[in-house]
Amino acid sequence: MYSKRHTLIAIAAALTLGTGAAYAQKGETVKIAWIDPLSGLMAPVGQNQVKSFQFFAEKFNASNPAGVKFEIIPIDNKLSPAESLNALKSAIDQGVRYVTQGNGSGAAMAIIDAVNKHNERNPGKEVVYLNHSAVDPDLTNSKCSYWHFRFDADTSMKMEAMTTFMKDQPDIKKVFLLNQNYAHGHQVAKYAKENLTRKRPDIQIVGEDLHPLAQVRDFAPYIAKIKASGADTVITGNWGSDLALLIKSANEAGLNAKFFTYYAGVTGTPTALGTGSAGRVYQISYNHYNMGGQMQKWQNEFQQKFDADFYTGSVIHIYTTLSEAMAKAKSTDPVKVAAALEGLKTKSFNGEVEMRKTDHQLQQTLYLSVWQKTDAKNSYSAEKTGMTFVPVRTFEPYVSSTPTSCQMKRP
Repeated sequence: MYSKRHTLIAIAAALTLGTGAAYAQKGETVKIAWIDPLSGLMAPVGQNQVKSFQFFAEKFNASNPAGVKFEIIPIDNKLSPAESLNALKSAIDQGVRYVTQGNGSGAAMAIIDAVNKHNERNPGKEVVYLNHSAVDPDLTNSKCSYWHFRFDADTSMKMEAMTTFMKDQPDIKKVFLLNQNYAHGHQVAKYAKENLTRKRPDIQIVGEDLHPLAQVRDFAPYIAKIKASGADTVITGNWGSDLALLIKSANEAGLNAKFFTYYAGVTGTPTALGTGSAGRVYQISYNHYNMGGQMQKWQNEFQQKFDADFYTGSVIHIYTTLSEAMAKAKSTDPVKVAAALEGLKTKSFNGEVEMRKTDHQLQQTLYLSVWQKTDAKNSYSAEKTGMTFVPVRTFEPYVSSTPTSCQMKRP
């Protein structure tokens, strides 16, 4: 009886401790430094994304499994890797332990390298990098890091899905590749060629060009090259002003080709697309404008509040998985949270997602959507154009998943 009584007391004590520990982080403020462009040609994209992070911080602060409060600290990196390092140092000096960035894989590479070095030299003050949109596959392959987690689908995953659709389109015969001249643009071209050769060897690559990132104001010369090549289809990883101005030039020149894009839903591009691009412009992404359910309510509320479209769905992935990892770790300590993030599976707006342990690449459903007029079923009007992206194919995670060469070094 004596031992049984003591056993019950021990169990009760353990349960009490466990309950207390489960809420050890409750009420804590988790600061996230947002490091991306707020000036220059890509400023509209950055401004939209700051609003997205702040909007969803409010949503998740009202209710999240860890009971924490998220606070966003925006820092303008001017789209520069060097400025990104200055921003990172500033954030760390302010005691920030979580950073997010996504516009430009060059900046992402610089941040990964700096975070690795900082964490090695400063045990007990580790920083975790939450990548919302930088999609160069090298970031989770040759450059993979224990401290880096990517919440977007990488270039190879998106191209795998995109070309799975393209291979079944008999009218696609001649493709032109036009991309920004930096890591992401190079990878889009590389994976497009590899995938089309494997899936549709009859398709001709009739031209390939690269242009400076966020510097071109008139794409007419590039459109002239595309027209001269006889291409019926253009594949581009362009984003922001580089896609909006490209599409504008294409429409002005009467280029009737299909465009397969990654970022046609990003600020400014829907307006450039207008009605003339209906049925010709496709986007591969982990979300679209007409998701339905809670996501639709959030998108509508965001549009009403900011007179802008919400498109960076990875923001929701970040808050969802980060708060669940903190609840699981019973801590906001980046070392414990990073360990809890590895292999984490959770439900998000596009179904079950998994933070793959081998390389920290989120595995998720992708959608190929096409630009067309709104209708009763697809009623979200992008940038109030009366047009929208309508899903034509859904790719389960196993379809778009690509292998990794990551040799993760764990602390």
